[in-house]
Order: sequence, then structure tokens, then C-alpha cells
Amino acid sequence: MRASLIQIAVNPDESVNSRRQRAASLIADQRGADLVVLPELWPVGAFAYTSFAEEAEPLQGPTHDIMAKAAAEAGVWLHAGSFVERAADGTLYNTALVFTPEGERAAAYRKVHRFGFDKGEAVMMGAGEELVTVALPETTLGLATCYDLRFPEMFRGLVDAGAETLIVAAGWPERRRAHWTLLARARAVENQSYVLAVGTAGTHGGIQQAGHSIVIDPWGEVLAEAGADEEVLSVEFDPSKVAATREQFPALKDRRLGLAPPETGE
Repeated sequence: MRASLIQIAVNPDESVNSRRQRAASLIADQRGADLVVLPELWPVGAFAYTSFAEEAEPLQGPTHDIMAKAAAEAGVWLHAGSFVERAADGTLYNTALVFTPEGERAAAYRKVHRFGFDKGEAVMMGAGEELVTVALPETTLGLATCYDLRFPEMFRGLVDAGAETLIVAAGWPERRRAHWTLLARARAVENQSYVLAVGTAGTHGGIQQAGHSIVIDPWGEVLAEAGADEEVLSVEFDPSKVAATREQFPALKDRRLGLAPPETGE
């Protein structure tokens, strides 16, 4: 497979609508790729909390429709990153979308773990409650967003649901970039899965973004890594390596904790 990770820059001097159109253009440039991935909350900025309510959209709003069209025109599977969704009851969610090469919505994932402790996303947004996987012809994706990366039990759940390639869309700050790389590699090694982790570049909400999107194989080896600025990181990887790794080094079969208890006789 060939994947393109679009590490788009998010800066306050560019309007949301302009950035939507620019993202669509960047997606169009990836014709020939199998999978394209955008980062977290790229329309508004993951730390631009004061703009969340103003820029919130229904699930099938402008970002949804522009990304659906972009996926169809490029003929790619598109993980369109995430945007601020306003649900019918008014609740805001950090919601990621996946589209087929025909432009049909294949999945929507509401971020489970909200960042901010007592401010920002943690108090402004609702928490998702479902793990989401998406079956592509070549591999099954497991969806995660930014702060989710710090919760290994979530990724175990995605693997148990069939995930082989873990997608992490993020708006990760530069000051914790060492954690970004460390945790992404750990999730790949412990789950014997590919990890495709894409972050934003630029500065928003006064927070400099880490960039450094990264692709890691099931042995924890870094296949490609971006720099700090806006960049499209393209990489070819072999999805069959997941099954081969799990067969060669079957650590997942030795799990004893976190599994359903055995049934007892009457």
C-alpha cells in the first residue's frame, strides 16, 4: 500500500474555509495513493478552544462534504482527520471521518479521551463511547485521535476488533514531541501493528505544533518521519507484515490480563 500523511499547517491567519479548500487540493495531489490521512481538528486547530463553538458543524456539514468530494476525485481511501461536530442535542464532539474512494462515508469516530484536564476540550466536548475500525481491501484500520495515544488499553481493544493498521490523527504540541514518538512506537510494538500517526504543523491557540508525523512498522521500526513544517509524508508499506510478525513472534497469544474470564461450570 501507499499512504500519504498530510501534515497540514494550521495558523490563525488562514480562514477555516480557505484551509478546507487547500486541504482538498492537497488530497487531489495524492492520486495514486491507496490511503490519505489528515490530522486532528485541522479546520480550526486543536488548541483554538475559543473557536470551537463558532466553527462547530453537523456531522454532514461543509468539512464532511468537501472531504467526501476530495476522496472521490482523488480515488483514495481518506481518513479526513477530525473536526468539531455539533450533535443534534447541541453537544460538541471531536469527530474523525473516513471516506471510501467513491466518496461514501465509511466511518465516524468520536474521540474517546478528551484532553485538557479541567479546561479546553475536556470540558467543552462530549466523550465518544465506541471503538471504530474500518476494513479496507488490504488492511483493517483502527481509529484513534491524539490524547488516545496515551491509553494502551484502547489500542488493545482495536486489535481485538481486528485492527492491523492504527491511525492516530493528532494536534500534538512541540513541547511534548518526545512523548509523541515514544508512544507511537510503543503502540506499534505492543500491538504488532503499523502505526500511521499524523500531526499538524504551525501554531494555533498560542501552541506550537510538533509536526513530525511518523509511520512505524509492527517491529517498531520507523519507516518515515516528517519534519516540523507543512509536509506530505508518503510511504509504501506491506500490510501482510502484520500477520507475519504476529506469527513469527506470537506475543499477543500469551496475554493473560484484560481478557474475558473463563466460563465456569454449574
